[in-house]
Amino acid sequence: MTMETTKRDRILIRVLVATMLLGAGVVAVFLLGRLLAGAVTAAPLTTTIVLGTEVTVEVPNGASARSIAASMEEAGVVPARDLSRFVEEQGVASQLKPGTYHLETGMRPEDVTARLVAGPDVFNQSVIVLEGVTVASAIESLAEQTGKPVEDFAVALRDEWVTSALLPAEAPGGVDELARWEGLLYPARYEIGEDTQPREILQMMADEAVHRVNDVDSSRFEELGVGTYEVLIVASLIQREAGVEEDRPLISSVIYNRLDQGMPLQIDATVVYARGGSPGRVLAEDLEIDSPWNTYLIAGLPPTPISTVQIESVLAAANPATTDFLFYVLASKDGRHGFSETYEEHQAKIEQAKADGVLP
Repeated sequence: MTMETTKRDRILIRVLVATMLLGAGVVAVFLLGRLLAGAVTAAPLTTTIVLGTEVTVEVPNGASARSIAASMEEAGVVPARDLSRFVEEQGVASQLKPGTYHLETGMRPEDVTARLVAGPDVFNQSVIVLEGVTVASAIESLAEQTGKPVEDFAVALRDEWVTSALLPAEAPGGVDELARWEGLLYPARYEIGEDTQPREILQMMADEAVHRVNDVDSSRFEELGVGTYEVLIVASLIQREAGVEEDRPLISSVIYNRLDQGMPLQIDATVVYARGGSPGRVLAEDLEIDSPWNTYLIAGLPPTPISTVQIESVLAAANPATTDFLFYVLASKDGRHGFSETYEEHQAKIEQAKADGVLP
């Protein structure tokens, strides 16, 4: 090997190394650019989207179907790919209208598409229906909020101007046409226009209830020995009894455990409903009220739900905790209950609650 050859080899090696470094730099820049452009991604960040959360989405004039889908995904309404595919399948890309849309997270592509094709609603008022209230209270509140006669709301329900897949075909014995709607109108805030009629408001609520209930996992219904309507009845009992979120599945377990053993439910909230919903303590004489809703006297569930129900109560009714609890009593001033398997344990918790000033 000559000195000249060695020198030439060193020059060639330096050139190769420089070329490799330059190539690596180009690749790095290319990958960085692709990463920023979204073509190369690191592990995706996970975010939790609470289904049913109200969101507002603005669709600008001239927005393409693809950009609208992207906006909907960004707001958590519906995955862009699902919405784009449905819009394309329906051939309505050119019919999507601009404007301000009041939607919810976790909607179905077909529902979002229908809204976009129909165009934005012109809202000038919000009405709110609370959870845990009777149909009578709900329509009284709606009448006050809208300035429309309460009878218009009552007639819409009694005369079947409002429909629901959850409504029993026939009212159980002793149940009037208004009470049939207990638990079937979803409590939430609804945006309405000046000309929105009572039956339209109630139909919105009925449709929302159907939509929410249809999304509930029914895999345990057979095991629990209930159908959808019975789950709504149980949900209403949970709604009226639970003071904190973590108590819902536990109260649900008590209800099913007592039903399994043939025990009367003895739920105070049903007595309050039986006496017309009047507030105040349940007295000893109230327990003797002759009513199909008085679970101190009847066997099994009452004939209808007793109030509007949140989805959280429906979920607890559909999937109770696995326990041997048969009793519960209010145990703290923050609304928590104490749960017991035996009557003796239950009585001890009652005495403790009295000592703590929770019960009179």
